[in-house]
Amino acid sequence: MTDRRGYFTADQVRAAEAELFTRVPAGMPMRRAAYGLANVVADELRSWTGGVAGRAVGLLVGSGDNGGDALWAGSMLARRGVAVRAVLLSPERAHPAGLAALRKAGGRVVDRLDAVDLVIDGIVGISGRGPLRPAAAELVAAVDVPIVAVDLPSGVDVDTGAVDGPAVRAEVTVAFGAYKPVHALAAPYCGRIVLVPIGLRLPEPDLAQLAAAAIGADWPIPGATDDKYSQGVVGVCAGSAKYPGAGVLSTGAAVAATSGLVRYVGDDTEVLEKFPEVIASHTISGTGRVQAWVFGPGAGTDLAARDRLAQVLATELPVLVDADGLTLLAAEPALVRGRTAPTVLTPHAGEFARLTGAEPGPDRVEAVRALADEWQVTVLLKGRATIIATPGEPTLVSDAGGSWAATAGSGDVLSGLLGALLAAGRPPAWSAAAAARVHALAANLAAYDGEPAAAPISASPLLRHIRPAIRVLRELAGE
Repeated sequence: MTDRRGYFTADQVRAAEAELFTRVPAGMPMRRAAYGLANVVADELRSWTGGVAGRAVGLLVGSGDNGGDALWAGSMLARRGVAVRAVLLSPERAHPAGLAALRKAGGRVVDRLDAVDLVIDGIVGISGRGPLRPAAAELVAAVDVPIVAVDLPSGVDVDTGAVDGPAVRAEVTVAFGAYKPVHALAAPYCGRIVLVPIGLRLPEPDLAQLAAAAIGADWPIPGATDDKYSQGVVGVCAGSAKYPGAGVLSTGAAVAATSGLVRYVGDDTEVLEKFPEVIASHTISGTGRVQAWVFGPGAGTDLAARDRLAQVLATELPVLVDADGLTLLAAEPALVRGRTAPTVLTPHAGEFARLTGAEPGPDRVEAVRALADEWQVTVLLKGRATIIATPGEPTLVSDAGGSWAATAGSGDVLSGLLGALLAAGRPPAWSAAAAARVHALAANLAAYDGEPAAAPISASPLLRHIRPAIRVLRELAGE
């Protein structure tokens, strides 16, 4: 079982393509790509319209290899009885062999696309940067049928997923040879992603996503000889009289994540009312043995909270810092810098800006890596595509598949989940990525729970969907 999916930058892909061209005849990689693209388009036509022959497909063709892929695929579709019409954005620079093949198969070059069932976006390739130019943007804006993107949606940055102007929103993106960062970082623009192998030999990825089945296989489950201590004891310092819900959500998530024992520090009586199995204390020193700490959600930013955070960080245990804890660290970074035990920071974009003095910007991956390297910690930047960076390790990404978890208190739930994994002895980066995946799946399950269609959710339902989410991942692993 492959435990992760790698994403490769434009430079890495170009280097792999250059090596491929030394092993295969000229033109073969493009033919392979186009054949795969044509098959995907044919499948989509069957799905959306019930057939292939007699349907109409439009091509938006730029000057690069993606335009050539679109033209070759168009020629293959034309030979299957599809009426193919191509708009050439740069006629003088269109791929000559692809254009000749299209015309030979009966495809036509037109000025605009009318009455087509599907459009293939071959405007720009992995070398393209920036938004769509006005002529292309106008053509794309006029499309009212599904779009299949060639390798990546035009107008979306291949390496960062950034969109700063008009861009294609595809129903399906057909990736050639390798997944690129755009496919994880800009999933809403890519739609469903289909990989077509073309024979690339790729290096070890610098950016990867853990496979759902691999998370399920490695999720800590009690063994025959485990007891409540050997499963992992997590300490949660969260919530306050002002924010009692934060303690309930963080602690409840740690309980649901199958921690052997959860210890709570605080004055929140609601935690014990909701979860009587939790052992509570009013002080860090009086907590008893724990194997990891969660600090911050609703914990306050006063001097007492700062002293509690300092006590937790002074231990040799893994520590997760979130929410109010991040505000305290932004004011006093020395509390965490120089720690040798694992430390995980889980900011959203605003908290990231407080920690660094700047928003993450369009290149979120590089921004997270920079903070992780500077502070020598694991950083999880929350978002639809959650980014996890640990010094000296590949960066991980977790695409949530939706934004159901974008609700108040959701981050408190993530903290408890992640802390439970740290207490179970799992590595920080794996714990962060696995917790993010279960958190996102729980949100999706909550959104569809008992509803004919997805409904808005709040954070509380996440708690009762954590274990079903874990069960889904374990079933994928065959456990």
